Amino acid sequence: MMTGELKNKINSLWETFWTGGITNPLDVVEQMTYLMFIHDLDETDNLRAKECAMLGLPHKSIFAEEVNIGGRTIPGNQLKWSVFHDFPAAKMYSTMQEWVFPFIKTLHDDKSSAYAKYMGDAIFKIPTPLLLDKIVTALDGIYEQMAQVKDSDTRGDIYEFLLSKIASAGVNGQFRTPRHIIKMMVELMQPNPEDVIIDPACGTSGFLVAAGEYLKKNHKEDIFYNRQKKDHYMNHMFHGYDMDRTMLRIGAMNMMTHGVDNPIIEYRDSLSDQNPDKEKYSLILANPPFKGSLDADTVSADLLKVCKTKKTELLFLALFLRMLKVGGRCACIVPDGVLFGSSTAHKAIRKELVEGNRLEAVISMPSGVFKPYAGVSTGILIFTKTGHGGTDKVWFYDMTADGLSLDDKRTPVENNDIPDIIARFRNLEAEANRKRTEKSFFVPKDEIVENGYDLSINKYKKVEYVPIEYPSTTEIMADLHALELDISAGLAELEDML
Repeated sequence: MMTGELKNKINSLWETFWTGGITNPLDVVEQMTYLMFIHDLDETDNLRAKECAMLGLPHKSIFAEEVNIGGRTIPGNQLKWSVFHDFPAAKMYSTMQEWVFPFIKTLHDDKSSAYAKYMGDAIFKIPTPLLLDKIVTALDGIYEQMAQVKDSDTRGDIYEFLLSKIASAGVNGQFRTPRHIIKMMVELMQPNPEDVIIDPACGTSGFLVAAGEYLKKNHKEDIFYNRQKKDHYMNHMFHGYDMDRTMLRIGAMNMMTHGVDNPIIEYRDSLSDQNPDKEKYSLILANPPFKGSLDADTVSADLLKVCKTKKTELLFLALFLRMLKVGGRCACIVPDGVLFGSSTAHKAIRKELVEGNRLEAVISMPSGVFKPYAGVSTGILIFTKTGHGGTDKVWFYDMTADGLSLDDKRTPVENNDIPDIIARFRNLEAEANRKRTEKSFFVPKDEIVENGYDLSINKYKKVEYVPIEYPSTTEIMADLHALELDISAGLAELEDML
């Protein structure tokens, strides 16, 4: 979670950009992201050196040797944030403009990589040495503040806070997925070193970053002591598509900063014919757009066969089923309307999940989860592609708290269902005898079919009514008369005092 002080520092930095002449919010986000990436390169390189030393593995620093830029050869360590941030403003500006920025644009040898593609057209837009000096000093203060926030993906929170300040955010159904919800979904799916993972609406690559961090935490030895698995992790495991080049650029830098050398992040309209992917992935983690513009003429015919609609949330579900291998798993966020909508398309996609594949879980989330960016009620669908059915019963969970208040402030609170959701999902055998009045329970497939494939938890949850005995009207009237006499006596006493 971002603290109020951290938000104030970022707002102050945003104001510095604004008064310095960079007034386009997208330009501000891009330039801040580049500078954060340059800072993180230094930190990440030091961290990798320590990890390699602990694991007994060789490490070659990207700053170790001399670097040739524009026909000049300079020591690599001069490109480190920790070195040049102490330079005088004019020298720092020339170092950044002439050396550091060209250096980060050529970091990746593979010119077809996501990083090379989306950094290739990056432009350094900070106009003056004085402005750069102010920005670098402010960023140092932000990183000092970040260091005080323990056990939190503050970098991801900062990215999201920056993106929330872009006026156009949300126009195409884009809004941030909270980090703790992303991490919950990753914990539920438990990625393994053999997975091929995709988010077809990846934005800043939040799901891919969280999956990578989970694998590093739980399968470090399996991946990093095995040459083949490490190559898979670095170059073939993570895929992401988006239609916003700014998001792709930030996403590529986000992944690289988190230790994934070459994620496959591409500019692609996932729902169109330009996306031919079929039975290619073993795990999908996504929060696809719920609304926004859609060119119906470009939508892939394969998807329209499953559900003929213009609703992106339904088309994405059809897309997930097409992109998954048989046996592949998916955890995705959907608006509540997907769960109970009565249109032919709504029913068709739910029927396909239940009858044609194995729908495992429906987790209902409170509407405040996406505040302050959106107040939409959502749920999480978890399913496995089988192509031949397999749904016997579906596990429902009624999440009422996520550890934060459900208002616009989203302050930490004690109530948090997330640990319970993860624990229960990993031990579904113990859920068999849970009653419909409890937070979680199973619903047999036959009952779901009888209800028109309705997947809203309120259709099946039972409310336990506790009878309450009230006093008789005679007793209530007697109490009211007694109160009236007390009030009259009090008024009389007050009059005597006056």
